[in-house]
Amino acid sequence: MSFTSSMPLMRQITFLGCTAFLAAGVANAQSAPSQDQSSTSSYSSSLDGLSLSSLQLTDFSPFDSADPAAPAANGGSAAAGQYGGSGGGSGQKHAFLHQYSFEAGGGFSAPIGNDTNQAGVVTGESLPVITFGGNFTVGGGLRFNNRLSVLAEYQFMDNKLPGTLISAVNEAVGGGEYDIDAGDSHINSITGSPVVDLFPKRTNGVYLVGTFGWYHKSTNFQAPEAVDYYGYEAYENVTVSSFTSNQWGGGAGFGLYHKLGGNMYGGDSSHTELFAESRYLFIHTPPPTAANGLGTTELIPVTFGVRF
Repeated sequence: MSFTSSMPLMRQITFLGCTAFLAAGVANAQSAPSQDQSSTSSYSSSLDGLSLSSLQLTDFSPFDSADPAAPAANGGSAAAGQYGGSGGGSGQKHAFLHQYSFEAGGGFSAPIGNDTNQAGVVTGESLPVITFGGNFTVGGGLRFNNRLSVLAEYQFMDNKLPGTLISAVNEAVGGGEYDIDAGDSHINSITGSPVVDLFPKRTNGVYLVGTFGWYHKSTNFQAPEAVDYYGYEAYENVTVSSFTSNQWGGGAGFGLYHKLGGNMYGGDSSHTELFAESRYLFIHTPPPTAANGLGTTELIPVTFGVRF
């Protein structure tokens, strides 16, 4: 007789259920390691395709976390430009300064000798109408490139009148009322002047300059006049006769320059230079037949200054 046949029915059912439950547990236990092994094999196979030589230390460097700070570095660069670095602000200043040119100088003015065409005004002979004096010049304008600049200039010239002319005028119009013993000529001008640098890359060079514009000339004659200085009588020259004229004029000349050091604002060469120049100047002042003219004025202004 078999073992199950000798057991009551309820015990047989209970026995068979326990046996089935145990078998299911054993089967589950055997299948779990198989799945873990499969998972491990899959992970291992994915690593097998990865070469260890391709894993550089820099790939795992802790400093990789500094990448988000890159905008801060750019900000620092912008700040450097703001405070004198090579940022956009400095570039704009550099461009601005290279677009403009300025100059200032002074010197003397000499007569050319051809302005003695006032014959018949005072006497029957030709007399010079202007002599040596000083000048002051200031200007500014655009620098188109290293060779060409165009400046607007203001110039003031203060020249004496020749003694022969003063004596002739005193004899003709003084008449004892005035004792004309001095005189001067003031010339104010506003002109446009192109400047062409012949050797822009050299420290010492030569440039050409032209000028054309508006001139205002005043001619003044002085005579001594008694004045009271705290109860004492003294004499000083005062203007007793004067006439003015407005006219066009122009001229041309050349200059020498020496550039100072390196370029202050960057670029190929410095634009700061000392200069000495000489120009021929012709002013179409009224003829002797006019009430306010002694004839054309011709001068050679010589100017020393700085241009940048």
